[in-house]
Amino acid sequence: MMPRRYKQSLLVIFDMVALTFAVWLSYLLRFSVVFMPNGEQIMLMISAPLIALPIFIRFGLYRAVIRYLPDKAIWTMIQAVTISVIIWVCLAFLTQMTGAAGVPRAIPFLYWVLGVAIICGSRFAAKWLLWSPLGEKFLERQCVIFGAGDAGRQLANALRSQKDVFVAGFIDDDKSLQGMDILGIRVYPPAKIEYLVENFGIKEMIVTTSALTGIERRRLVGRLKALDVKVRILPAISDLTAGKYIVSNLRDIDIDDLLGRSPVPADPELLDKTVEGRVVLVTGAGGSIGSELCRTIVKLAPAKLVIFDVNEHSIYQLQRELNAISDCVVIPVLGSISDAILIRRVLAEHRVENVYHCAAYKHVPLVEENTVEGARNNVIGTEVLARNSCEAGVRNFVLISSDKAVRPSNVMGATKRWAELIVRYYGNQAQAKNTGQVFASVRFGNVIGSSGSVVPLFREQISGGGPITLTHDDMTRYFMSVREAAELIIQAGALSSGGDILMLEMGEAVRIRDLAENMVLLAGLSVKDANNPDGDIEIVTVGIRDGEKLHEELFYDPQGVSATRHPKILRAQRRVNGLDHLPGSIDELRSLIEKQDAEGTRKLLYTIAAS
Repeated sequence: MMPRRYKQSLLVIFDMVALTFAVWLSYLLRFSVVFMPNGEQIMLMISAPLIALPIFIRFGLYRAVIRYLPDKAIWTMIQAVTISVIIWVCLAFLTQMTGAAGVPRAIPFLYWVLGVAIICGSRFAAKWLLWSPLGEKFLERQCVIFGAGDAGRQLANALRSQKDVFVAGFIDDDKSLQGMDILGIRVYPPAKIEYLVENFGIKEMIVTTSALTGIERRRLVGRLKALDVKVRILPAISDLTAGKYIVSNLRDIDIDDLLGRSPVPADPELLDKTVEGRVVLVTGAGGSIGSELCRTIVKLAPAKLVIFDVNEHSIYQLQRELNAISDCVVIPVLGSISDAILIRRVLAEHRVENVYHCAAYKHVPLVEENTVEGARNNVIGTEVLARNSCEAGVRNFVLISSDKAVRPSNVMGATKRWAELIVRYYGNQAQAKNTGQVFASVRFGNVIGSSGSVVPLFREQISGGGPITLTHDDMTRYFMSVREAAELIIQAGALSSGGDILMLEMGEAVRIRDLAENMVLLAGLSVKDANNPDGDIEIVTVGIRDGEKLHEELFYDPQGVSATRHPKILRAQRRVNGLDHLPGSIDELRSLIEKQDAEGTRKLLYTIAAS
């Protein structure tokens, strides 16, 4: 494929020859004989294209790509030719004033007609003759790049090597770049997006991650929804080289892309306050939240990190990863949190000071079908860990809970509510004995990218060509990023005064259908529905599953929420009912679990969770 600069040069040469010929042909038509110009007339003929050339450049006749030339461009060409003819006539009149031979009055009109016909006709004829058979193919591969920075320029260079992709322009909100040609590609302001889509048949926009903030990207996706333009997000080059993304696959979805809010920044002082120089134990360390928490902790210079999990492979992989990124001493421990003997030994042997309890069964449908095992792990395991931590003098104990614990409608939520009550019980005991120990719970919404989250499921369904399955069109959920979750867990220990439930302020709940549609669009695909039967991915509603809520809640009493030192972390008001009954209820639950009484276990779980 010939470089664009060469094409522009050929077009300039063609116009100069063609306009000179147009002047000569005007004389020929006027005199109806073979015309042989004298020296003065030759100079006038040569001056015609010399006058026209800067005018054509100013009107952008050499910026437009013939293959994608819109029909309305004919008016721009007519204006450019008209102005050049008027100036040429003025020049001819001035030469006549010097005593040179004049120009017959019919010549300017003939020159104008021939100039318009040649300039407009040549371009549209070339478009029709050369690209009409392939026009449909090319129109499908036109794109614009949002962001004319380094990443955008590198991308434009890369796309030039692909003969079926054409970059029609850059979009950038930097006013100093707008109107410039970078790599021969015009830079347009964001206000011109609709103009480009309408006039150049743009089907795809590629956004560089540095060009827009998360909120701006989400607004852009919504703006382009109505224009039938695919949106792709280009990861940062540093992320690609670090292996964070696999280019051939659907890239990881960031909270900025989907939720319309920026990530909540951590308070560095709160992060350092409870971790630096301490021995830290993380249960469920091999899970998505636990592993991210461990990555955050090793950067905060703990004395030692004990990673505890029942899954052999995940804890092996995590240990290797942590050893590669930090000099922190990492101790792997295999086992179950309901194993009291093991828990006591680990706490005593390593003199654990901080416990972050991430271990839990959290898949709602699975726990619903395995009530007894869910209660054993989530409730009894938490009681064993919290009681032994209290006895071992652990300074900070933080439970990872769920918004499903608020007025629970499923077994998983009920077990998490029990776990919150257990942590509050031991927090109250520590306060009563004035031990200085802090027991707190952190209540999460859905964590994007964690196992059990809808985002990995939707990503898998999109990669497989669909359909995406929704349980209800109006279902909403609160979301946070894995990094936010990890930082909130650590900050909770510094913010809590004991027995608290802390929650990240996560803005408005997100409609799951909107989330699914945005993921499809960010994958560069379109939603298949009644309005777009030729779309790529269909979204199917399958009905609410057992125990599922249409809308989740963050607090029992939103009016009782109070602020903390961190502006985006909230504290739930403690409920006034006592917890003296809790030890007896736990003994009763143990008995039901030993008998494998699923129905009795379920009934007791809901009774205490609702009290």
